[in-house]
Amino acid sequence: MANSASKARTADFQLVGNSDSAQRMAANTGNQFDFLGVLVGQRRQQSTDLVHSSKQWSIVEIFSAMGDLFSRPEREYQYVAIDIAIANVRRFDIDDMQHFCQWITVNAWRDTGDNWRQFFSKYLTFHREQKPMVFALFFKNENIWLRRIAILLQINEDFSLDTDMLSAAILYDRNTDDKQIQLAIGRALRTYSKYNPVWVRNFLRQHGLSMVAAKEARRYLLSYDFE
Repeated sequence: MANSASKARTADFQLVGNSDSAQRMAANTGNQFDFLGVLVGQRRQQSTDLVHSSKQWSIVEIFSAMGDLFSRPEREYQYVAIDIAIANVRRFDIDDMQHFCQWITVNAWRDTGDNWRQFFSKYLTFHREQKPMVFALFFKNENIWLRRIAILLQINEDFSLDTDMLSAAILYDRNTDDKQIQLAIGRALRTYSKYNPVWVRNFLRQHGLSMVAAKEARRYLLSYDFE
């Protein structure tokens, strides 16, 4: 995914962290990935100029730079790549959304999955009419990390949330034996219960969910008086 264009934009970009933070960050991901030890605030401070300058790049240059950053072994560079995508979200179209899906599965885990979800959800704030097309990129995909985005795609929405889409995404994966999927189901329902607790309560009554998902989904319902 990297080429000469990306190297021209990112060759001199380096993050600086510390080993103690790197060990803690790696432990938080089950020691699956290498880290430099750059905390969120530090990463944003160190990458401010790069992210800001990316707004002047062509779309091709953005893709190339992201490919270069994703090719680096340290996890923080992948976070910066997604930061670049989010900073330029208003410049992309639906064809670009499909292109971005290739990176979701690269060293996939909850951290980058949540960052990618934020990107696609933000895109939909500018293109509400494209929600069915964006949802279709993830729904029933063979990769669980893409399906997880289908479940969480609308998590920032309130009364604009499409309950048919949410139901379809949850029911497709309700028996999937993966903790991250089950937590995502519970999280999506828990968040929506802040706006429509009756719908969430009825959904839980009508559909059998795992203990993990149901427990997470009911967290806010306990405080509602449904009488």
